Amino acid sequence: MTPHEPFKMLWSYSEGWTDVVRMHPTVSRTFLLYVVPMSIIPAAMIFYAGITNHELLTPSVTAREALLVAIAFFLVELAMVPLMAAIIQQMGELVDIRPDYHDAFMLAAIAPTPLWLGSLALFVPSAGVVVAVMGLAWIASAALIYHGTPPLFSLADHRKSRLMSHFVIGAGVMAWVALMAVLAVMLSLIVGYR
Repeated sequence: MTPHEPFKMLWSYSEGWTDVVRMHPTVSRTFLLYVVPMSIIPAAMIFYAGITNHELLTPSVTAREALLVAIAFFLVELAMVPLMAAIIQQMGELVDIRPDYHDAFMLAAIAPTPLWLGSLALFVPSAGVVVAVMGLAWIASAALIYHGTPPLFSLADHRKSRLMSHFVIGAGVMAWVALMAVLAVMLSLIVGYR
């Protein structure tokens, strides 16, 4: 895979995706070498926002509290990817396909990449900037799901592919909302125990 192919994966059904299918990386390798490092980014940004008294984290938290929230968020993120893979695999039945767990995991691991990278917007202390960047990240994640579903699940039927993509995007939105709810609950618990 060349360095520019990950960007082409946003609008191509073949560029980059065929390499993922051909290379067939193991689930454990993808988890350790891709999911774990990418999941560190949002956790680190939450810690950064916490120690710089970022306007998005209210009320202010101490460095220790920010670290605790970041670690907990990181662990929840790590759990979310295999859970999403299992959900994606089960969703296949809705469109009469049987994706194996490996292919579902590849989609669950690659699709949130823009969201992970979008968390870097927390370097800018502006809610508007963060919301705009995360909106674009969601569009990019949806594009990855839309273009990754046919090659990963060997779907030639465009209708089935589109329907499966919509189910996965819906589940992804629910998973992201759940992650944000976990973050809000963790912050509330910390403030409540002060």
